[in-house]
Amino acid sequence: VQLQASGGGLVQAGGSLRLSCAASGRTFSNYVMGWFRQAPGKEREFVASIRRSGRSTYSDSVKGRFAIPRDNAKNTVYLQMNSLKPEDTAVYYCAADENPYIDYPDDYWGQGTLVTVSS
Repeated sequence: VQLQASGGGLVQAGGSLRLSCAASGRTFSNYVMGWFRQAPGKEREFVASIRRSGRSTYSDSVKGRFAIPRDNAKNTVYLQMNSLKPEDTAVYYCAADENPYIDYPDDYWGQGTLVTVSS
């Protein structure tokens, strides 16, 4: 499975941005898909994930501001980020997992895409 993340950029605080992660593989719809992020000088942290069923999980820091829809027909998962804050600045990574019953995918990783939120 190969994951290709895109959509990062510079945005002002309060703005919105949508990240995309396109996946190869014929069984995309079965994977748990997720997003993680790593800010400068910090460890990588979980942001959000979505199971095959559509059940989504969010970290407390983004709950209510971010959404993680998936389009199985396009083999793509998105991260819609609203009400962005400077502390959301990080490199964002998408991940996939073949285990359909977990909330923290880590079998496959894409390259990161940088999101910078200016104050």
